[in-house]
Amino acid sequence: MRRIGDAAIAAVSVTALCSGVWLLGPGSGPRTPPPQPSAAEGRPDPGEERLEAPALPPSPPTRIRIPAIRVNAPLMGLALTPTGSLDVPPAAKKNLAGWYEAGTTPGEIGTAIVAGHVDNTEGPAVFYDLGALKRGATIEVDRQDRSVAVFSVDAVEVYQARDFPDEKVYGAAKRPELRVITCGGGYSRTTGYQGNVVVFAHLTGSH
Repeated sequence: MRRIGDAAIAAVSVTALCSGVWLLGPGSGPRTPPPQPSAAEGRPDPGEERLEAPALPPSPPTRIRIPAIRVNAPLMGLALTPTGSLDVPPAAKKNLAGWYEAGTTPGEIGTAIVAGHVDNTEGPAVFYDLGALKRGATIEVDRQDRSVAVFSVDAVEVYQARDFPDEKVYGAAKRPELRVITCGGGYSRTTGYQGNVVVFAHLTGSH
């Protein structure tokens, strides 16, 4: 497991997001699985020049917006379960995401973590289209101090659960970075989604 702040997050931290029950229910025709990122959206060359913005002081986030995939959702604080995995927002609340409140706040130096469901028993949820996001897309996070942290997407990747790179995803950063996580990596009727979609982004502005 990987330590973020003062608490440890297990590599399997987001499996509770990944039921996909709605794909199995009765209905008039097949359900469409959520989009998955292509290899072209993977991590860029480390030497590639990218705009960066000065870090912001700590302030808890209240809302996340991702215009390219029509996300506009409130954020709740998430803690760790007794097993060391990240808790998740209530599945019944489709348009709700959460952030790891014992770690970095979005906009300050370090790696901030946001997670949300891809679906619930009724259908697509807040991060259903996360796998369709492209490099360069904008993510805005409203904060309690009334500032807005603006992030640019560096990469969108998908990992099988057994190969989840917790150091790469949760590891410390020397600049303000953001990870947005949901389920993906294929779907099995017996076990649900097989892995996770992870968006990597860094701070490029604020207002």
